[in-house]
Amino acid sequence: MSELRIIGLQGFPEVHPGDDLARHILHTLARNHLTLEDGDIVVVTQKVVSKAEGRLVRLAEVVPSPFAETVAAQWGRDARQIEVVLREARRIVRMDRGLIIAETHHGFICANAGVDASNVGEAGVVTLLPRDPDASAAALRAALQAETGKDVGVIISDTFGRPWRAGLTDVAIGVAGFLPIDDYRGRPDAYGHPLRVTAVAVADELAAAAELAAGKATAIPVVLVRGYCAPRGEGNARMLIRSAAEDLFR
Repeated sequence: MSELRIIGLQGFPEVHPGDDLARHILHTLARNHLTLEDGDIVVVTQKVVSKAEGRLVRLAEVVPSPFAETVAAQWGRDARQIEVVLREARRIVRMDRGLIIAETHHGFICANAGVDASNVGEAGVVTLLPRDPDASAAALRAALQAETGKDVGVIISDTFGRPWRAGLTDVAIGVAGFLPIDDYRGRPDAYGHPLRVTAVAVADELAAAAELAAGKATAIPVVLVRGYCAPRGEGNARMLIRSAAEDLFR
């Protein structure tokens, strides 16, 4: 690999429930004078996937539970949004200073169970994570391949915080078309010594790199990654979730 290109697709349209994301991506590629090539990886932010799949909740239609009311009153939050977070959570990991760290039904551990009011485009509406981000990635990949005949990978990305590190970074919550982890165990290092524990979360690294081209306030929800030789295989983002047996912090 001599060069890696990360290209934010300008001019992506506003997405509504039921929209054909593959068609939007192909049209936007054309407007950017690009076409898909074999080996390309298309990184799509969770927000537009959730919008297309109708994963939207109007807070006016939410009746908060007494527990949500108590939490909201304590921290000056919207009880309706707290209620949505609780519904999306499999378990609460930590709750403090108005922030809820939760494990989602997918197994992700993140702030507010992935419930988000930013970049929605309509006041009083929040987005939820896709029901099955890996299935969303696989369906989008299949649609792109059917239209172009190209063998591409797809990442659905979202922004997560990290324990022990300040700041946020994008990670892969849905993957299709390649293995999300490049396992170096058993390979020699630069000095010929066998590696024993190194397994690189390349899907997360690609999602984070793509965010540099997308940004948070630029209306660029889709990024094309070109030139990366992804590990071959049919992987998914569930492979990135550390099992309870291996989690030293449960």
